[in-house]
Amino acid sequence: MHAMTDQRPGIAQTQHPLVRRVLAPNPSAFTYKGTQTYLVGTREVAVIDPGPDMPAHIDAIVAAIGDAKLKAIVCTHTHRDHSPAAAELKARTGAPIIGCAPPVAIDDAGPRADASFDRSYTPDDVMTDGRTLTGDGWTLEAIDTPGHTSNHVCYALPEAQAVFTGDHVMGWSTTVIAPPDGDMAAYMASLDRLMNRPQDVIYHPAHGEPIERPHRFVRGLIGHRKQREGQILRLLEKNTGHIPAMVAQMYAGVDARLHDAAGLSVLAHLIDLRLRGIVRQDRDQWSLAA
Repeated sequence: MHAMTDQRPGIAQTQHPLVRRVLAPNPSAFTYKGTQTYLVGTREVAVIDPGPDMPAHIDAIVAAIGDAKLKAIVCTHTHRDHSPAAAELKARTGAPIIGCAPPVAIDDAGPRADASFDRSYTPDDVMTDGRTLTGDGWTLEAIDTPGHTSNHVCYALPEAQAVFTGDHVMGWSTTVIAPPDGDMAAYMASLDRLMNRPQDVIYHPAHGEPIERPHRFVRGLIGHRKQREGQILRLLEKNTGHIPAMVAQMYAGVDARLHDAAGLSVLAHLIDLRLRGIVRQDRDQWSLAA
């Protein structure tokens, strides 16, 4: 990965001749330094993940666009730290919102306020898997990557051998998989999908620094999840089948503010194991299948 750079909210940083990023002023235990909005292109621009509806951030995006034509506003998914600014950016520029599908209707506030879903998101068009969006000198191709959310999409930029990975692959932390919308089996399949794209040499995540050895990094993420699954199975062998007790042991060194989110990821693993016939559930107790 890149060495850590001095990144301040609102200042456009060039990552590649076709790629700039603008940091939103929404740092937290879950967003790291904040959500990174990407601008792709020069004379014609696409904005990826416009971020939270914060006037200062939208002003910074508009300033970074400058005299260029905004071709499209593109979202990877609809958590509240990614898509709400799309509507205001469209109102200011007239550019269409083209990206992930709207969120599915589930009653799930998520483990934190900024992770709950943006119900206001209404795309003008949806980037289904394999669909491309083109501008002057660039192409964005949609890669369907459900798991973190059911509607998560990554976008490849072949001219830079790059992928904008949203929250599917982040440069600072592992991804929270929060059922019922988050799905561990789908997430693992989506990681495999990125592994099978040898043409990509850099990932630009929504949180954290660029990832310059992406296949090695993704292999590490897959290994990490398999390690977590192994920990869960070992705890079940010892009859520790209550999620809070599992989290207390599995995430002993992790900030306690993240334990609720960790519990959701453990639940996602358990649901996946249950669907594979390896574990069973009796109310809030889990055990190995006989």
